[in-house]
Amino acid sequence: MSVTRGFQDFILDLLGSLDPVPRRMFSGVGLFHSGVMFGLLVRDTLYLRVDDATRERFESAGCRPFSYQRGERQVSLSAYYGVPEELLDQQDELLDWVGGAIAAARRAASNARPATSRSGVRQNRRKRSVGSG
Repeated sequence: MSVTRGFQDFILDLLGSLDPVPRRMFSGVGLFHSGVMFGLLVRDTLYLRVDDATRERFESAGCRPFSYQRGERQVSLSAYYGVPEELLDQQDELLDWVGGAIAAARRAASNARPATSRSGVRQNRRKRSVGSG
């Protein structure tokens, strides 16, 4: 599921005006803008963040969600859809789609619940059991 360095550089060049920050993630690359992940590069494909406000645009263009094989099972991440291949030849249009993905990522971040640490829960349980004994 990796991404080639050439494809990554190509996409970063196309999106250069947005100053995306690439970060290696598993066998792909996450694309970040102002602290939110708006894109994903996997198998030399660009996937963008979608939500209820932007998903229809992707589906109307025949785009599919990011998916991968996990054991015997096909896993689909409906939050990221592949972009139409022709957008890679239309920089202005691609930047418009990426703007929507950044907005979707910001909405998702603002709606996210604060993360709870599983290790923090365990630590609290340990404190109670130590103090009760």
